[in-house]
Amino acid sequence: MSDPVLTAAVAKARWRLLPFLGLLYVVSYLDRINVSFAALTMNADLGLSQAAYGLGAGIFFVGYVLFEVPSNLILARVGARVWLARIMVSWGLATVALAAASGPMSFIALRFVLGVAEAGFFPGIIYYLTGWFPLTHRARAVALFMTATPLAGLVGSPLSGWIMSLHQTYGLAGWQWLFLLEGLPAIVLGVVLYRRLPETPEQAPWLGTEEAAALTAAIEAERREIAALHPAHLRQGLLSRPVWLAGFVYFCVVVAMYGLVMWLPQILAGALPDGPDRTMHVSLLVMVAYAFAMIGMTAIGASSDRLGERRWHVLGSLGLCLGGMAAMAWADGLAGSLAGASLAAMGIWGALAPFWGLTTAFLTGQAAAAGIAVINSLGNLGGFAGPSIMGLVKARTGGFGGAFACIAGLMLLAAVATWFLGRPARPEEGRPRT
Repeated sequence: MSDPVLTAAVAKARWRLLPFLGLLYVVSYLDRINVSFAALTMNADLGLSQAAYGLGAGIFFVGYVLFEVPSNLILARVGARVWLARIMVSWGLATVALAAASGPMSFIALRFVLGVAEAGFFPGIIYYLTGWFPLTHRARAVALFMTATPLAGLVGSPLSGWIMSLHQTYGLAGWQWLFLLEGLPAIVLGVVLYRRLPETPEQAPWLGTEEAAALTAAIEAERREIAALHPAHLRQGLLSRPVWLAGFVYFCVVVAMYGLVMWLPQILAGALPDGPDRTMHVSLLVMVAYAFAMIGMTAIGASSDRLGERRWHVLGSLGLCLGGMAAMAWADGLAGSLAGASLAAMGIWGALAPFWGLTTAFLTGQAAAAGIAVINSLGNLGGFAGPSIMGLVKARTGGFGGAFACIAGLMLLAAVATWFLGRPARPEEGRPRT
């Protein structure tokens, strides 16, 4: 963008919005994956088998998917500030309630409730960002926002290890403290969000009148251009070929993501000797994988924006993930498992920003709200499939090699789908930009 007023407006929006939204996503991601650390002692306390844990870890996404599209459509009607605040308070309460789980059934039921409560948060944020960042800046904005997930892993891994060390403080198990202390921030931040998040550029007190007008004009011009190619009907968001191709790609990526993160602490713990410090050692090793995830996300997202290219960046990231998963399938020992996990994490998180940059380039208006929610819903089915498959394979074979090999195969299929997603579609379907 050559307009200095617009450039200044985008810079202000990036600085004012993304750190806060990233913090919200850090809390969201911690509340979603803290169960992977809780499992180190919770499984024995609640009598959870490997398969039952995998089901409980994954069933979060069933609740999430069932309420995803309705939640995002409500957000488009009532506004991001109100609806995102409601989502945060709800999931915070659900996370705190997990501390009261008493057996497999209550654990699985509460994980389902947590998914229902959080439904719509991520696609709602992506939809919100489309109203603040033009396409030429959007992949970078999404990348900066989504660095919250590897950051959550970097910060949350040792934090979770420390919280778990509070075992038997005031009579509560370490995993109970984990759910309590990581659920409360969502409730507090939900209230802060309601009070402080501006709905549109015109409502932002930190933007000048000219800056808000320039930002709104640029985004509206892009929406009109996109709408000329893709009429903004709800039907397009629900039924178009690019939406379903993107949904399949995201499904594969999320299978890899949550198949890895929900089981990585237990995989690494199995390669370490027993001892009082094992949980903390595991948390520090998990940090390594998340560090590579952050490197992949920031470097690949920045490259995608600098070159104005999406598809090949997604394909390259999928290749990294495929290699990492293949390495984990045949790894023997701690070093091989950690190296494979780090490579896979770099590819998984590296794919996210260019993927959403590619996807949001062919949707606008009501179609964007519905289409983003559909893609995220299809992807989150992978959040159920990944941990569940890992648990079943572990229960039946005693190892994870077969599961990681299957995920590597899914990455190959995702690459094929991405190739077709980035190609021009028929006129009635519109042409996604690459």
